[in-house]
Amino acid sequence: MSYAVLADLIARAGHVEILQVADRDGLGVPDPDVIAAALADADSTINGYVRVKYALPLPGTPRLLNTWAVSIARYVLHRDGAPDHVTADYKDAIAGLKDVARGLITLPDAAGETPAEVAGTHVAASPREVFTRTHLRGWR
Repeated sequence: MSYAVLADLIARAGHVEILQVADRDGLGVPDPDVIAAALADADSTINGYVRVKYALPLPGTPRLLNTWAVSIARYVLHRDGAPDHVTADYKDAIAGLKDVARGLITLPDAAGETPAEVAGTHVAASPREVFTRTHLRGWR
């Protein structure tokens, strides 16, 4: 399951930008293999973070994951150096994915339901106290 498609990239970046970064053979259309590779890279990146918290595959694509997939794929397509706004979107996507993995952001699906979590995942609680006053009495 891909979190984004070519139409999503064009909707966000515009047809001209996508042609500039993905028309490698000069035929006036984005190269399907180039687009597929960038979207696959985005999917892999997203899955790496999301699988920490949620069972994959997800039952649907949350809108937030679509946005992040576009940001990541767009960054990947700019192989010779992305403009600052594309880099900022990419960094925001990665920061959001890290928050998902930590349990700070939940991913509701299109119906507003939260996908199933991976068994045994939870937000880490504060570590229990290791040294108490009793342990430290001997240290002066």
